[in-house]
Amino acid sequence: MIALSLADISQAVDGALHLTDAASPTDLVDGSVQTDSRLIEPGSIFVAKPGAVTDGHLFAPVAATHGAALLIVERLLDLPVTQIVVVDAVAALGALAAAVVARVRAGGALKVVAVTGSNGKTTTKNLLRGMFERVGPTVAPRGSFNNQVGAPMTMLEVTFDTRFLVIEMGASSEGAIAHLVRLARPDVGIVLTIGLAHAGEFGDLEATVRAKSEMVTDLLETDVAVLNADDPRVAQMAALTPARIVRFGEYGRVDVRASDLHSSRTGTTFTLHLASGQSAPVVFKVLGEHHVMNALAAAAAAEVVGVALGDIVDALQATTRAERWRMEVLGGKDDVTVINDAYNASPDSMSAALKTLAQIGTPGRRTIAVLGEMAELGELAGEEHDRIGLLAVRLNISQMIVVGPAARRMHISTINEGSWDGESAYVDTPDEAFDLVRRIVNPGDTVLVKSSNSAGLRFLGDRLGDLFS
Repeated sequence: MIALSLADISQAVDGALHLTDAASPTDLVDGSVQTDSRLIEPGSIFVAKPGAVTDGHLFAPVAATHGAALLIVERLLDLPVTQIVVVDAVAALGALAAAVVARVRAGGALKVVAVTGSNGKTTTKNLLRGMFERVGPTVAPRGSFNNQVGAPMTMLEVTFDTRFLVIEMGASSEGAIAHLVRLARPDVGIVLTIGLAHAGEFGDLEATVRAKSEMVTDLLETDVAVLNADDPRVAQMAALTPARIVRFGEYGRVDVRASDLHSSRTGTTFTLHLASGQSAPVVFKVLGEHHVMNALAAAAAAEVVGVALGDIVDALQATTRAERWRMEVLGGKDDVTVINDAYNASPDSMSAALKTLAQIGTPGRRTIAVLGEMAELGELAGEEHDRIGLLAVRLNISQMIVVGPAARRMHISTINEGSWDGESAYVDTPDEAFDLVRRIVNPGDTVLVKSSNSAGLRFLGDRLGDLFS
């Protein structure tokens, strides 16, 4: 974190400062900010965040032992460390992050780009990082740091040298993205897609639309909203913001688009067209044509903040995978390709992955889909699992293996289709799925492993990748 005095930190988080005898309000703190006591180093700030299972205050003694310079707590603790007592530790973390970003922005050329959507956030975030790092110092989330804790933790990493800050914004309820937007004050807000991911948490699709719209409603006239013109729900958000609109997509009148798309097992080639009228061919190694939309979103935002076409293209061509366990290409032995895409799954991303599998399968060889549960769909779970099963039939996937009781309806819906005869199998566990794939796979086959994170199939994908490496 940038150096701030204890008094400044106390004011930023609206807390009561309790100094040790040796401390002064003017003392500067510039260590990292942590919510995990195991990560504390001398000079760090420890935020005692209450959790669903435990309470961060219980670990404050460990943080003190490791050399924490400051504790942000909800109750004063009997420890020989300076403490700031706040009403809500998580809110204080966000307030501190907002203060740091505001101070850095006032003292430099920092640009803040935020991204949300039902699918593609992490991929787009990674592409933005690759583009921005070619221009200047960049801070972007590690993993999926996209909630009310993770986003502020990313924001706190900026320094006065930081040129770009990328923030991934997820939401489990209405108001969550609006809160993060108020903290970060993005110059550019990107909305990728609106789909059924987390529909069980929001209650219905319209609530999801309202939640994702929060990305653009609080932007200023001097800001830019980058919107997916191919998604009608996202396109309609143009009427909700005073910001300038930049549209991306493959169809209709858009500012940033792709043409001449061709997909294979090695990725997608296309021609990128920017809003400025510049264009260039791109060899995009991230598997799946649907990821081209994420590339367009990142390119649109990068152009807005001054990244040159050459740097945009270089970053796209240097990216070989969306993220660990996201359309990750493994294998190779006996020409067997394993696609491990089992970190997250929604009806939209599951459909896109199956379409990619059908599209890139080698003529004369089989496509095998190993599918698990799509979580967090609430009352829509049954019909959406049915729909995916039917899609696999219509795409003529050679063999489907459904894993786990929560996904079994995909298997039932496929075997009820008269056009199939034994092409779907059901197993209870990933171990059984591994044994089945090992028995049936032939040279040249392409195997997709896809499920929500909670189903645990990402480790099955790794095992299959090792088997054919």
